[in-house]
Amino acid sequence: MRIPTRVRYGSRAIAELAAAWPEKPVSVRELARCQRLPVKYLEQIMSALKARGLVKSVRGLRGGYVLAAPPESTKLSDVFEALGGDPSLVECVVNPGSCPMHATCPTRDTWVEMREAMTRVLSSTTLQDLAERKRRKSRALEPTYQI
Repeated sequence: MRIPTRVRYGSRAIAELAAAWPEKPVSVRELARCQRLPVKYLEQIMSALKARGLVKSVRGLRGGYVLAAPPESTKLSDVFEALGGDPSLVECVVNPGSCPMHATCPTRDTWVEMREAMTRVLSSTTLQDLAERKRRKSRALEPTYQI
């Protein structure tokens, strides 16, 4: 299974907003620069996140996007769903009727377990968790000086 590019990019961008919370809005250009993403594509992603109520836009000279709610109250699963991600590996997991073998298939139970595990991880990871990971990883990259 591959997570769609749209979900990967959107998750990275919204993690950037979580790290900036609540200080300031972040422009799409700044998000794109920080995350090395195409601006036009990111604009579409941010529109989808706004339509789902996960982010708000702020107009003006120092405008941009901000989270619509505190980062600890938004789950990564919300972002995943807003951007069209589906943790199902195969169609029969969500639509058993799509396969005539669904009742006797020896692998279907495994695919269901994998979907449940992924759903658990996405549902238990908040934007606050992502912001903390970003800070921790950024600190690890900072140069240290010793004399």
